Amino acid sequence: MSSKEEKSEGGGFFSAISSSVKFWGSAVQKSVSGLLGYEGLEVINPEGGTEDAEAEAERGRWKKEDRDGYWKMMQNYIGADVTSLVTLPVIIFEPMTMIQKMAELMEYCHLLDLADETDDPYMRLVYASSWAVSVYFAYQRTWKPFNPILGETYEMVNHRGITFIAEQVSHHPPMSAGHAENEHFVYDITSKLKTKFLGNSVEVYPVGRTRVKLKKAGVVLDLVPPPTKVNNLIFGRTWVDSPGEMVMTNLTTGDKVVLYFQPCGWFGTGRYEVDGYVYDAVEEPKILITGKWNDSMSYQPCDGDGEPLPGTELKEVWKVAPTPANDKFQFTHFAHRINSFDTAPKNLLPSDSRLRPDRFALELGDLSKSGSEKSNLEEQQRAEKKHREARGDQFRPKWFNITGEITPTPWGDLEVYEYNGNYTERRASIDNSDTIEEVDVKSIKFNPWQYPDLH
Repeated sequence: MSSKEEKSEGGGFFSAISSSVKFWGSAVQKSVSGLLGYEGLEVINPEGGTEDAEAEAERGRWKKEDRDGYWKMMQNYIGADVTSLVTLPVIIFEPMTMIQKMAELMEYCHLLDLADETDDPYMRLVYASSWAVSVYFAYQRTWKPFNPILGETYEMVNHRGITFIAEQVSHHPPMSAGHAENEHFVYDITSKLKTKFLGNSVEVYPVGRTRVKLKKAGVVLDLVPPPTKVNNLIFGRTWVDSPGEMVMTNLTTGDKVVLYFQPCGWFGTGRYEVDGYVYDAVEEPKILITGKWNDSMSYQPCDGDGEPLPGTELKEVWKVAPTPANDKFQFTHFAHRINSFDTAPKNLLPSDSRLRPDRFALELGDLSKSGSEKSNLEEQQRAEKKHREARGDQFRPKWFNITGEITPTPWGDLEVYEYNGNYTERRASIDNSDTIEEVDVKSIKFNPWQYPDLH
C-alpha cells in the first residue's frame, strides 16, 4: 500500500468508524424498547448483535434498585464532562488512583531500553510504539480509579532501574504530571483527561503530551494516543474500546508510526486489533505492525506499497505477561506491585497514593469505611480551596513547574508542566545518607495538603 493510498484509506477508516458507531448506536437504542422507562438507552454487547440488547441491559454488576437509582442521578449529566463534577459511589472504584494508573505504562518499559539500544531507526519505532500499545491490556479494566487529591503524589522504584514520580498539579481541570527515568530513557507526561458522558457510556479523550527521550539514540519521541469509550456503565456488562489512531513521531528525524485501533463490531469482530506502519520522513512505509492490544504485537519489513518483503517473516515484539486468575479488580501482577510498598522508596512522601485511607479501605474490602474516608478527603480538599482563595494564594506543585507553553492536541489545548529535578535531588540525599532514619510506612499519615494546620 502506498503512502498516498494509506492516507486516503485512513480518512475512509475514520469515516467508517463514525458511520459504524452511529448505525450501531441507533440500532441498539431502537432495540431497547422493552425496558419501561429506558427507551432509547444505548447498550452494546461486544459479543453479540443488537437483537439481544435488552437481555444485555439486565446484566452487569449492579443490583436493580441501585442501577435504577444511579441512572436517575446520572441522567442530569448527559453530554457533560464528568471528570470531576460528580461524587460517585466507591462500589464502582478500584483501589488505585489515576496517578498510580499512569505508572502502569512502565510495566513493559524494557521495550524503550531496546528502542534506545538499536541502531535501526525504524525498529526504534517498532519497539517504542509496542510499548505504547502494551498498556491497553491494563486499561481495559472496568473499575474507576480514584481522582487524586491536589498535591497527591505517587513514587515507584525497584522496577527495571527506573525512578517514577507523578503529582496531581491541578484540580479544576484535573491534571497530572509524571516523570520516569533510567539509564536508557527519560519519560515526561502532562495529562488532562476530558470526558463526555453519554448516559450508559462515557467517551474519554486523552488531552495530554507524552515525550520520551532516548539517551543513547539522542532522539525525542512524541505520542498521541486514541480516545477511549467505556460502554455499559450502568446497564449491561461494562467493557472498554479504544477505536482510533495512535501516532508516535520521532521529532528528531521526522520518522513516525501510525497505528489504527479497530473498533469492535458485531459479535466482537475487530475487537482488540491494531494495524499500521512505520514510515520514514517522506512518509514511505518501512515496517508493518499488527497484533492485538490484549495479546501481542508483531512486525515485518515491507516495501513502498506496504506489502511484506519476500524472504521476511512476521516476528513478535511484545506479548502480554500472565495475569492472576479471577482477580476481583482485574489487576495484573504489575498492578498489584504498583499498589504495594514493594515498589516504594525509603522515606515515602506522605502525599503518596498508597497512603490514602479510602483507597486502602477499599483494598481491604471495607466499602463503608472507604466511602466515608473518600467523603472526608473531598471535604478537606474543598476546605483547602476555600482557604486558598480567601488568602489569594496559588497552588504550586512541588516536583513540576508550569512552563507557560500551550500545546495543541486533537481534543483541545494543553498547559504543559515540566519536571523540575527537585525529586531527584531529594531521593539522592535520602538514598546516599547514613544519618537519615528510615520511617516505617505504616506510621505515615496521608498528607497532600498545602495547609496541614487547617486539618
